[in-house]
Amino acid sequence: MNKGFINIKGELKSIGNPLTMGILNITPDSFFDGGKYQLQYDIESRCEQILYEGADIIDIGAYSSRPGALHVSEDEELKRLVQALKWIRLKYPNAVISVDTFRASISQNVVNDFEVDIINDISGGMMDDLMFKTIGKLGVPYVLMHMLGTPQNMQNNPKYINLIGDISLFFSKQLKKLTSFGAKDIILDVGFGFGKTLEHNYELLRELKQFELFNLPLLVGLSRKSMIYRLLDILPKDALNGTTALNTVALLNGANILRVHDVKDAVECINLVRQLKIAGTIHDIS
Repeated sequence: MNKGFINIKGELKSIGNPLTMGILNITPDSFFDGGKYQLQYDIESRCEQILYEGADIIDIGAYSSRPGALHVSEDEELKRLVQALKWIRLKYPNAVISVDTFRASISQNVVNDFEVDIINDISGGMMDDLMFKTIGKLGVPYVLMHMLGTPQNMQNNPKYINLIGDISLFFSKQLKKLTSFGAKDIILDVGFGFGKTLEHNYELLRELKQFELFNLPLLVGLSRKSMIYRLLDILPKDALNGTTALNTVALLNGANILRVHDVKDAVECINLVRQLKIAGTIHDIS
């Protein structure tokens, strides 16, 4: 495992400059854009927008993970993904695609049939006992995210003995299991909003650098989440400015990948923070 690179189809992709992952929700009930991308034209147009605005990765989700979301059957999730991936791979064959799923069988299907490049698992292997073994066999990069509970119950009064310590222990245990199956390209996600209170989320953001001890890439997903819009008493559609502010903090605290709805703004944020770091380096040398 090397924090500086991710292996995509046998080629090492540098994360020396943070990457942007553009969100494509093909669910009818996601918290921000649910139901917006169902038809072929809309899905293809969204992918075109994501790529045109400079994203490195398209992240496709067919199972809504918003708090209290209804459970979706495996057949329904796969049906949604297969149709969308057929359209996307035909029109954008070289796009780097991540699929947001916690199911091993779906991971195997989308990687084998559509050459999906990354599996993004919100459960960190906790919702399917076969996920780690499957990832080891597939040999694709894997996002290991922390979530307390399931999307259906994760926000029912989440509690920790020690937030940073508890999540670090979770990562340590899951990484040991995952690597025992031969997985190599692993990305960590602390799971903002997934079984965390408002206070938990801001503590995690403030202490994000502590997770650098794992020497693995850190993915951060803050885009338009309730930790922004509820605190500011606004709607998700008005939370872009807050998202950019917190993405800036995340980048300064070690984030390597930003998962976002608004790609152009995230790319600009990355470029500005990069220049800030370059200026600091030059000043230190002088």
